[in-house]
Amino acid sequence: MYVQVLQSIHDIPANAWNGLDLDLQPFLRHEFLAALEDTGCASTATGWTPQHLVILDTNHRLVGAVPLYLKSHSMGEFVFDFSWAQFYDQVVAQNNLAYYPKLVASVPFTPATGPRLLVTDTPERNHQRRALIQALVALTQELNLSSTHALFPSQEDYQSLSENGWLTRTSCQFHWHNRGYQCMDEFLGTFRADKRKKSRRERRRVLNEYGIQFQTLQGADLGINDWRKVFSFTQSTFHQHGHEHYLTPEFFHAVAQALPDQVMVKLAEHHGKAVASAIFFQSKNTLYGRYWGAQDNYDSLHFETCYYQGIEYCIERGLQLFEPGTQGEHKIARGFEPTLAYSAHHISDHRFHSVLAQHLIRERQAVNEYAAQLRQHVPYHRQTHPVDE
Repeated sequence: MYVQVLQSIHDIPANAWNGLDLDLQPFLRHEFLAALEDTGCASTATGWTPQHLVILDTNHRLVGAVPLYLKSHSMGEFVFDFSWAQFYDQVVAQNNLAYYPKLVASVPFTPATGPRLLVTDTPERNHQRRALIQALVALTQELNLSSTHALFPSQEDYQSLSENGWLTRTSCQFHWHNRGYQCMDEFLGTFRADKRKKSRRERRRVLNEYGIQFQTLQGADLGINDWRKVFSFTQSTFHQHGHEHYLTPEFFHAVAQALPDQVMVKLAEHHGKAVASAIFFQSKNTLYGRYWGAQDNYDSLHFETCYYQGIEYCIERGLQLFEPGTQGEHKIARGFEPTLAYSAHHISDHRFHSVLAQHLIRERQAVNEYAAQLRQHVPYHRQTHPVDE
């Protein structure tokens, strides 16, 4: 086997990349990564320079890969290391070795757990995974970088990285699990009475009192002008928080054309006028909530568009898991449960590695305690949904 670093996902054939173990995720597909590059969302100009790491066998067959980027900042990662960078540059950096640039093994702007060490589904997969880890460390040294970070890796990858000396970090998300619900009423029926009443009131306010109706649009249903309208809603949410959107209408149009069955939009309409939207991706078993926005202020519209509509969609189609994105304790009252997510970090400087290792032990304990406390507040009946499940 030998290693190559690719400056573009187009340097490897789509069928070869997609032939690796992608865990059925849309985000890891060649088409998704290509849309990010082709529309300029993942580029040197945006601080995401592609450095995809691949391993080929002696027959030039792709047997391993890492979606990898050289990062000049920490934006769009959802694993926050801004304080690490500040401490590193103030205390650790020597000989012009600053915290940035760094290498990041992840899908840009996508906080969804999945494989980061992509390998073939063969008995050699563990060997291939170790080879990828060794290649990542060697590339970090070759480029004289401070660090390499694997964000939201699968449990299998997380374990392999940890066993190879990478520091591990824990964070908390909120996920919804389909326990065989036949309809929305059955799902809400598992709530305690006061929580059920509140959720039904939120839905009634949006659907009945405001009279808002929802369209479910698949990727193939949306042209570029439709995406510009949908995007304008989500862009307003970014602007309200003083940020620019990471992505563009052209990106969503490109990926929807390439993966039409894995892109879905919920469009909210009031008296025939579009007033809000939420963008979702889906795999065979999982729905992923990504971006939302609204033109007007309607009470509870956020909860309905982003959460209840997504849950109902999962129930109707038999999807088993709904990942609505990062953060948000308000999701608990709508049936989402605290779920641990992970990252792994290779640190070049042994002094910083030692300091960070001690910090991560304390942080991990705090995150575990936080998740345990939040689990006490899920809305379900204890007799049908034990809190320690």
